[in-house]
Amino acid sequence: MTTATLTDASTLTIRPAVEADYPHIARITVDSYLDAGHFDDPDHEYLQFVQQVAARHAAAEILVAERDGVVIGSVTLVRPGSEYADIALEGELEFRMLVIDPAVQRTGAGRALLNAVIDRAREIEDVHTVSLTTGGHWVAARALYEADGFQHASERDWYVPNTEIVLVVYTLAL
Repeated sequence: MTTATLTDASTLTIRPAVEADYPHIARITVDSYLDAGHFDDPDHEYLQFVQQVAARHAAAEILVAERDGVVIGSVTLVRPGSEYADIALEGELEFRMLVIDPAVQRTGAGRALLNAVIDRAREIEDVHTVSLTTGGHWVAARALYEADGFQHASERDWYVPNTEIVLVVYTLAL
């Protein structure tokens, strides 16, 4: 799908996920959320949910970032009406769970995955906007999205059900 040279010795490839990637996607997702401090308990209900990669892939498109033959990140793409869509409206491609292995974060893989999401959205005829939800206090994620032109759609912000946790919505018009 996409190949980018990061250094003379390292190549990053963005490609569709395959079944052999599922354990890596599950581990990286949990490790990323724990390392960032978004969750304290690896047995948290949401972390159990994100590890169900086969079920997610049956309902959504998943891309992986692979460096030198090792899966180091992933992102899930969903359309309105999907059981995995939180906020997608008609004409939007929503992405969720953009994660990079904590051991290799800040090496360009997150930006490469984000660019692949935008490229994929442009390939889909009826998509005019990319949307996402992120944590209100997830500063690094928000900075990445804003640097790539995403706008905070504050009127679409929402709370995690039965909590005081606010989630913020960003959109990018294509």
